Amino acid sequence: MTTTIKISEAKTHLSDLLARVEAGEEFVIARGNDPIAHLTAVRKQTDMQLLLAEVRAARQKATTSTHEEILSWRDEGRR
Repeated sequence: MTTTIKISEAKTHLSDLLARVEAGEEFVIARGNDPIAHLTAVRKQTDMQLLLAEVRAARQKATTSTHEEILSWRDEGRR
């Protein structure tokens, strides 16, 4: 749920608001009744998420392999 707060309240309680944002809350900062900013946490990608994104991109570019190709790769060098 997003909470709307006035600019003066945001200025007075900025440290507290940032801690709450880090905990997952979201705020809209308003001048009077007009919303002017949306305060949300920055999402950081982990190394694993970056790796998964690279693998997914590579898989989309790859061509599909037939069953016969896979079996020939498995059996390569066995004969």
